Amino acid sequence: MFTGIITDIGTVREAEQRGDLRVVIGCSFEMDGVAIGASIACSGACLTVVDKGPDWFAVDLSAETVERTAPGLWSVGRRLNLERALKVGDELGGHIVTGHVDGIGTLVSASPIGDSTALVIAAPADLAPALAAKGSITLDGISLTVNSVQDQADGSVHFGMNIIPHTAVATTLDDLNAGRAFNLEIDVLARYLQRMQAVARA
Repeated sequence: MFTGIITDIGTVREAEQRGDLRVVIGCSFEMDGVAIGASIACSGACLTVVDKGPDWFAVDLSAETVERTAPGLWSVGRRLNLERALKVGDELGGHIVTGHVDGIGTLVSASPIGDSTALVIAAPADLAPALAAKGSITLDGISLTVNSVQDQADGSVHFGMNIIPHTAVATTLDDLNAGRAFNLEIDVLARYLQRMQAVARA
């Protein structure tokens, strides 16, 4: 489990297609304190440390994981939001995050408002019922609050949020090119409510 509070920005150093995709990520974590087998959220995807060095760790991504995460995310040179797994007694500063990507969002617009930036993200139709104003969303592993929701004619949804300067500097949200893809994770409560409603309608 995670909180969506980013503690480091890593960089993909190597990406090698074996049976799975082996990715080496440079970081500033104290790797002596990170065990082989530990979980690290990498831009919202919970991955297992399979190898490590003083300033890097390696993870293996199955074809399923690559397919369900943002295109190009695992390319050499890409920056990743990193968070180590939550420990008992840690401060829960964001919200409960599982590290399971529910869908891919796309940046519609980024507009300055005061010192902050207002983002509008397009999300697929299957996530629309799980998004609500003042609810929580994880965007590339970052815990954020949804400010607005606009349903679209095709069933998809546009949702808005506000990015304060600290969040932009401490994450990869300093790079906001139009059309950028993001890993989305809906609030865990919304995930269970969706499932219960689906079963009830069956």
